[in-house]
Amino acid sequence: MKDADARALLRALFDAALAAARPATCLSPYIAKLQPPKGRTIVIGAGKASAAMARAVEDQWPHPLEGLVVTRYGYGETCRRIEIVEAAHPVPDDKGREAAGRIYERVQGLGADDLVLCLISGGASALLALPAPGLTLNDKQDVNRALLKSGANIVEMNTVRKHLSAIKGGRLAIAAQPARVLSWLISDVPNDDPGVIGSGPTVADKTTFADALAVLAKYKIDPPAAVLAHLKEGAAGRIEETPKPGDPRLANVETIMVATPRRSLEAAAAVAKERGVEVVMLGDNLEGEARALGAAHAHQAIEIAKRGGKPVVILSGGETTVTVRGKGRGGRNVEYLLAQAIAAHGTAGIWGLSADTDGVDGAEDIAGAVFTPDTLARARAKGGDPQAMLDDNDGHGFFELLGDALVTGPTRTNVNDFRVTLIAP
Repeated sequence: MKDADARALLRALFDAALAAARPATCLSPYIAKLQPPKGRTIVIGAGKASAAMARAVEDQWPHPLEGLVVTRYGYGETCRRIEIVEAAHPVPDDKGREAAGRIYERVQGLGADDLVLCLISGGASALLALPAPGLTLNDKQDVNRALLKSGANIVEMNTVRKHLSAIKGGRLAIAAQPARVLSWLISDVPNDDPGVIGSGPTVADKTTFADALAVLAKYKIDPPAAVLAHLKEGAAGRIEETPKPGDPRLANVETIMVATPRRSLEAAAAVAKERGVEVVMLGDNLEGEARALGAAHAHQAIEIAKRGGKPVVILSGGETTVTVRGKGRGGRNVEYLLAQAIAAHGTAGIWGLSADTDGVDGAEDIAGAVFTPDTLARARAKGGDPQAMLDDNDGHGFFELLGDALVTGPTRTNVNDFRVTLIAP
């Protein structure tokens, strides 16, 4: 297969995955079925897709509504009745803290005839930054930065976040009582656990203060004194826990998954099959160190290449981790892809694409990248050292050197990472 054709196929599969998770498309059947309440409809939400979700509700639902959602800088939409606030991600800022406080206040004092429509997507954990009493935004920022560098997975990170928050881990739903709470979620987490997506502001929480302390201990994170004191007080039973499964206060809460990584992978697989390409589906919940997974997928691709035959794609999703040891710019998708390129060692007929469906890999406005059979040779010709750049966690620098960074701009959705390896010997 020609390089241009291989790149075009990889991009077509990625675009199909994104299209399956567009809020205007995936919300449409749910909006059509939603009956107006006797009372008010309050739309709230947070995440990288929340503004696009709000826009879809406004455009497609012809009944009275009002509300407020918070999204990442650059991910806003123009709405008439729902206020859109932009704030920082992945480390929260004052805009996010202020918006979270206003959302929390907005749902209080409602009646049983009112409806709270909650639109949650990936990124909500950082964007709904309302510190628990006794904690500050700086406390949360310090812990967040440490977690991002530690190699903790998203379940572990959000266990800590929920127990430092006044709004996460089901607390927002409690505040909305006795109104009906309907949550529409776009999943960006392995296994689509609603309690993990955005740290579950309207979902019962299975984790505890003790679990949060265990995460900090596991990754040797030394938190601010106020954070440690807060978690210890909670573990001792002196601060109320997050609401747990079966809590009667959550009886009037309904949660619906409107888009998932699995559906996006299936959309990509359908396009591949239409073009006569075999599909190996590894699943939507792969985790672990990005570089280890990249190397493993390269070895799998080499074995497939040895067999010959028709083109094959290996598809997977999930959320890997990067333990930051170098001074590079990070990014789990580019770390995965650089490790994959090194392990593939220039094997003919192997290409790969890995990208975050939200358009942001790590803290960069770069979604991911593409590698080709001649990636290593081109890098060395330009003076790049692939292994040294991987050791420095500088996947972004590596692929920018080659002009192979994948820049989508704000996608306004988020169904986690998308990985595809093409074998066309």
